[in-house]
Amino acid sequence: MEDYTSMESAAGDIIHSIFWLLVIVFIFGMFAGKFAHYLRVPDVAIFILAGILAGPVLHLIDLPASSAVNQFIMILGACLILFDGGRSISFQILRQVWPTILLLSVPGVIITAFITAFAAIYLLHLPMIYALLLASIIASTDPATLIPVFRQIRIDERVKQTVESESAFNDATGSILTFTVLGLALGTTTFSLSGTILEFVSMSLGGVGIGLVMGWITAVLMSEKKFGLFRDYPAVAYTTAAVASYVIADQLHFSGFMATFIAGVILGNHHSFRLPVSDVKLEAVGHFYEGITLMMRMLIFVLLGTQVNFASLTSFLLPGLAVVAVFMLIARPITVLSSTLPDRKAKWKWNEIAFMFWVRETGVIPAALLGIISGTGIAHMDVIASVTFLTILITVVLQASTTGWVAKKLGVTVPPSAESDRS
Repeated sequence: MEDYTSMESAAGDIIHSIFWLLVIVFIFGMFAGKFAHYLRVPDVAIFILAGILAGPVLHLIDLPASSAVNQFIMILGACLILFDGGRSISFQILRQVWPTILLLSVPGVIITAFITAFAAIYLLHLPMIYALLLASIIASTDPATLIPVFRQIRIDERVKQTVESESAFNDATGSILTFTVLGLALGTTTFSLSGTILEFVSMSLGGVGIGLVMGWITAVLMSEKKFGLFRDYPAVAYTTAAVASYVIADQLHFSGFMATFIAGVILGNHHSFRLPVSDVKLEAVGHFYEGITLMMRMLIFVLLGTQVNFASLTSFLLPGLAVVAVFMLIARPITVLSSTLPDRKAKWKWNEIAFMFWVRETGVIPAALLGIISGTGIAHMDVIASVTFLTILITVVLQASTTGWVAKKLGVTVPPSAESDRS
């Protein structure tokens, strides 16, 4: 009986600590959101600063990056944000720019990783395999940052949807590259080019397939036609599709993030399948996701801020900053140029290409990968973790907060009347 009572007490303590975590994050998040609105900058940049205040400064939150609660929040938040971003993607625009998206999402990630790895070798004095592991973790762009930023800044739809799609599709490449390099570093796998390519194709196409099926089934069940059994539960049906797509794909060892994004794309283009959905229902879904993705952004980025270890950061600050500079100012432009210039069909303008140079925020996916890897006992983890968080801090705070200004200077913004309506 005493054992049961002690277990019940321990469970109660855990539940209370999670509730207090939510309360603190949302209070800091609301103040940060108001401040972001006052400064007229994307809220994710201020959320991460609020997290630094709540964590390392005031010590109100102490949630390890590798904890199950943290991983759950990161993955759920990324799923819902990705799914909602997918709903705004137009088939018409995808048909125009798919070669660029493909190049950015596959060879682009590899180019970014290798350029950054060479910088880490010379600036951080890391062995090749660990430098490549660090570079692989941060090589993919972050949908949880980019999609909310583009919700708040009116960008030309073609550019906006290209960068958002890149951020969704390149997660599979970044994850596969990271775990391939991790296996080599731990000595648990041997490198096989054919095997790596096969794994990438399997993860990517599997994720796309799961997303297509889940999106189509949900569109049928939500439609105004006779099979629309769940048309009265729009927000529940859409959220179920988002989460189920991720879980099914992940358990089948496919890309869960790609699956949930594709499900969103299918539901956002339901009219293409002649599956009409009531405008009233879509409006309800839009209002729901406006609120839920705001809460997810608060949770994700405030928690990321709380996990910054300044003692570790200062140990590698100058060489780490130099690596991040190479990552942002050399690797990204080379990646974008090698992906946009071959795509003659898209006819990219130089101001659009230059804008894509600047938008490559890093956040949730690298943080989640870092949390997984931190439990493996890999060597040089202190350097890898420090530079990963430094990359997240700089790209989110610097790039996200200046995206609107850069877009305006480069002429890729659109007036409110020209902005495409949400589906």
